[in-house]
Amino acid sequence: MKKKPVRKRVYLSGGMEYAQYEGADWRAEIEDWIRTILGHSVFNPNKESAKFLRKHVRGDFRRLKTEDTPRFTKIVARIVDLDSKEIARRSDYVVCYWDRSAQRGAGTKGEVTIARLFGKPVYMVTEMRPENIPGWILGCTTKIFGTFHELKQFMEKEFVHVQKRSSLSGRKRRT
Repeated sequence: MKKKPVRKRVYLSGGMEYAQYEGADWRAEIEDWIRTILGHSVFNPNKESAKFLRKHVRGDFRRLKTEDTPRFTKIVARIVDLDSKEIARRSDYVVCYWDRSAQRGAGTKGEVTIARLFGKPVYMVTEMRPENIPGWILGCTTKIFGTFHELKQFMEKEFVHVQKRSSLSGRKRRT
């Protein structure tokens, strides 16, 4: 019986709370590329958080931080659980965009740490110099890229060629 290849899954990590448009622009672009070119499934926290918040919050979620901190904290704790379980249990690797918003916030730091703990590769895109990135974050990172273009080139070699090799090895040879 022929085994069906397992589809890879990626978690898109990066600043949200302090990022312009909550980091949705870069995530949408790379998500489309990963789905189209690599055929991998994508966990996009912008989309998943929006779904969660539509179910559980009315009005401006971010305003709760100052207007009702205990409620805000409970909601964020549930999002942290959702995202952490996604990385630990379902995602095969993490793409992390490290910029000032990621550096200022906390979620990205936690996400790459969880990925490291569970042995998931973390591919980081950043324009920052290594000396300006916390050592902890560098220690959680598998490979660093200066641009998304460089990341895409790497991923095509890493994943597309692997898929082609595994599909070729599954074919029966003619004798």
